Amino acid sequence: MKPIKALTLFSMGFALAGCFESNKNTEQLCSNNPGLQCERLNMGDGQCRIPRTDLIWHRYELQKNPNDENKIKEYGLLAEYKKCLELAAQIQPIDQSNLKERRFSALVNAGEDLESIISALEMANSPEAFYFLWSQTGSTQAQRQFLQLEGTPVLETAEMQYALATFYTSRDQQKTRHLLLHSLELTGRNKVNTEVFKSLASTTYRLGLKEEAYIWTEVAKSHEVPVASQSELQLLYGFDQSTYDQLDDIAENIEDAIKNGTFTAAMIPTFRKK
Repeated sequence: MKPIKALTLFSMGFALAGCFESNKNTEQLCSNNPGLQCERLNMGDGQCRIPRTDLIWHRYELQKNPNDENKIKEYGLLAEYKKCLELAAQIQPIDQSNLKERRFSALVNAGEDLESIISALEMANSPEAFYFLWSQTGSTQAQRQFLQLEGTPVLETAEMQYALATFYTSRDQQKTRHLLLHSLELTGRNKVNTEVFKSLASTTYRLGLKEEAYIWTEVAKSHEVPVASQSELQLLYGFDQSTYDQLDDIAENIEDAIKNGTFTAAMIPTFRKK
């Protein structure tokens, strides 16, 4: 057997062993923690194993830290699990006659659990809960409660400044830009929300700040965020080569600062509207 084939097979065996070990650990976690209510899930089913495992382990974390952020994360994981179950429930099992029924029961349970999370968050009093209810359920009351917190310390986080910016996107482009930049200023290392770059690129372009829009487009590309093709960028901006070179250098410096958690809005040169 060639060395490279042996290495490949060894890697596959190690991966499978890790997979079985993960399943065993999850089953043990469920057994030791009845409060996780794993019996409401399609346990022992090969379908939806990954989202189910992610959900179970997060619920274990939620038991230890029952804050609103973790409840919101549970909602996202549960929604992914439910989406998987909707597909799995349509599959006709070959050997196990009750498997389809268990998948359907788990699907119903997931829907009920999603509603329970919403009900719990409606009783909460955090900006995260307000924003979640506003953005996910369209609650105008939650929107009003969230906006009343503008200018207070509880919204002085990268996540909440971005959330606030989403409200002003169609109302005040200049303020949207300010909030997005402040969100980046509050962003720690390795915690970058790449949606900020796309929003900044489109917002500054609408403001007529084409050079700055190009900078944010380049920063977005460095984070592998889908942007326009090179030919489309040429049509959008149409700078001469020396300008592109200058803006590329600025974008690189900004990208380094964002990675290091040292970005400030003052790093953006002042450009004239075009």
